[in-house]
Amino acid sequence: MPPTLASLVQHSSLRLVVRAGEDRLDTPVRWAHVSELADPVPYMEGGELLLTTALTLDAEDGEAMRRYVRRLLGAGVVGLGFAVGVNYDEIPGALLEAARDEHLPLLEVPRRTPFLAISKAVSAAIAADQYRAVTAGFEAQRELTRAALAEGPDAVVARLAAHVDGWAALYDASGAVVAVSPDWAARRAARLTPDVERLRERPAPASAVVGGTDDRVELQSLGTGRRVRGALAVGTGAPLGTAERYAVHSAIALLTLTTERSRSLQAAEQRLGAAVLRMMLAGQPEHARTVAGDVYGDLLDAPFRLLVAEPGSGAERAEPPLPVLAESLEAAAARAGEAVLAVPEGEDRLVVLAGDGGAVVAACAGYAEREADEAGVVVGLSAPAGRATAATAYKQAEQALSVARRRGRALVEHEDLAAGSVLPLLADDAVRAFADGMLRALREHDATGRGDLVASLRAWLSRHGQWDAAAADLGVHRHTLRYRMRRVEEILGRSLDDPDVRMELWLALKATGEEGEGA
Repeated sequence: MPPTLASLVQHSSLRLVVRAGEDRLDTPVRWAHVSELADPVPYMEGGELLLTTALTLDAEDGEAMRRYVRRLLGAGVVGLGFAVGVNYDEIPGALLEAARDEHLPLLEVPRRTPFLAISKAVSAAIAADQYRAVTAGFEAQRELTRAALAEGPDAVVARLAAHVDGWAALYDASGAVVAVSPDWAARRAARLTPDVERLRERPAPASAVVGGTDDRVELQSLGTGRRVRGALAVGTGAPLGTAERYAVHSAIALLTLTTERSRSLQAAEQRLGAAVLRMMLAGQPEHARTVAGDVYGDLLDAPFRLLVAEPGSGAERAEPPLPVLAESLEAAAARAGEAVLAVPEGEDRLVVLAGDGGAVVAACAGYAEREADEAGVVVGLSAPAGRATAATAYKQAEQALSVARRRGRALVEHEDLAAGSVLPLLADDAVRAFADGMLRALREHDATGRGDLVASLRAWLSRHGQWDAAAADLGVHRHTLRYRMRRVEEILGRSLDDPDVRMELWLALKATGEEGEGA
């Protein structure tokens, strides 16, 4: 603890005598300051023990002393040390009365005790307190480090709660509580989810203080980049001291390292997941199952759904929506004890394979509903499928995604489309003949080796005329794609600006089976 007036009074070599304010001797002393000014307040910061000989004070004027004492208290001065035997043989009655009336601790300093000795005693006590705090902080750091290495984040949270004599909670990126200690704090921690979500919107590192004086909570973000990967809440009945602050900072560092290490493992799992998904879409389900091993549990053996998500029209925000969606779904899977396979395809698409009827699918629906007004993401959800029919499920999800985008909806399930699908009508011979005639000139051009107009048209239409996305699908520059589309218009003699022409061309590609694997 820092030095107090009581500890200075008990210091035998100082021989201080308490003359007023006996009920406030437990007040901490931040420093000892000597001043003979009639008004030393402009030079006070609060928490000082003021030492004076009253050289310039009219210490026998009752009204002047009352004003003097009140100003000292208003400035946060915690006590007044008055040297006797210098200018006054004893403490003047006016000052003594004012100090007693205002409850200002007044200490009589004998002539044999120099002010320098009091200043040294305060300085030494402060230094000793800081040393104890640093030592306790390093001990807490060692204990937290051992807990992190041997037991994981839950143990770090438990040790931290004990060190701060309060409670602590760890949150994931979605704001869900991952660990809390003691158990009684679980409900209090859950109520802070909105505060954690607001903290996530700020660049890391970020912090906030919430709650009142009886339950003061500090929130600290976790993560090494600008994106928040989680948060730590520390609840105490008073502001943190130096030792407690060391413990909190150590916990933040350890939990951040744990989070980043988990993300490295997650990145490796994503690469494995991408390979497994490609195998299933390529018609190699058994090979995919062998490669996956036990990583995804029985996810590939039970009915699952494929969902495809892309940024919506309102996705121009500070935080890209797809990584947030992925983290939300992974957090839902972790809380429910489910496996999930999430594969980002660049920055503009997320493919997720999740158990049918599980928490991940429900979380996706909930997220899409919350984002509906913001148009942050658009999601297409397949019908239930198995690994042998993964390619079909992928097409279903893409079809549902396309409908969701056209209808301005955040999420569409493939089952919603089955009853009214127009695709079976394209099997008619007359439709096929029309389609063949419409595309014949483009095919003849491509046969000369002078370009790939059919594939370019297919990519451009599948991306709804988005030049950059379609060019990326083809692996060409967007200017090359623009040139090819002008050649399509020249050869067909029709404008692609006409929505009817685009519709007919897309149906022609569908009818002739040239819509492509990813359409």
